[in-house]
Amino acid sequence: MKSGKDDATIPLPAEIIDRGRGPEIKGTRITVYDVLDYILECWSPDRIATWFNIGSRQVDAAVDYIREHTIEVLTEYVKILERCARGNPPELQAKLAASHGRSRNLMKQIRAIHARTDAEIQELIRKHRRSQPKEGVDGGDSSGQ
Repeated sequence: MKSGKDDATIPLPAEIIDRGRGPEIKGTRITVYDVLDYILECWSPDRIATWFNIGSRQVDAAVDYIREHTIEVLTEYVKILERCARGNPPELQAKLAASHGRSRNLMKQIRAIHARTDAEIQELIRKHRRSQPKEGVDGGDSSGQ
């Protein structure tokens, strides 16, 4: 059986693939548009790699892809930004608002139960303390020992 040192993994070559979500770094869900966001903010490739917890060669592959397909990448990137700026369509926004309302109602109910339970626990503790025999004046027990 080999030791861990001998079994060192060989990093796969950094590659950009498209599984239908747009060009992304193979083995991740990080798109070239994700990397582009940080490149446009003047982040270094090493900093981007650290942020996404990937190798710098993977970031380099994304940057190379962006350079080689600049027009296509920027055209799609602008569409993404426009879609984000528009926000959700009204029908989806209505569903989100309804879901948010249900979640707030559930949290209100949970807090009420929690508060009631806390009050009940405190009352049980008070009753328990009242039911205990009083200790003697000297602080010892009443057995006389």
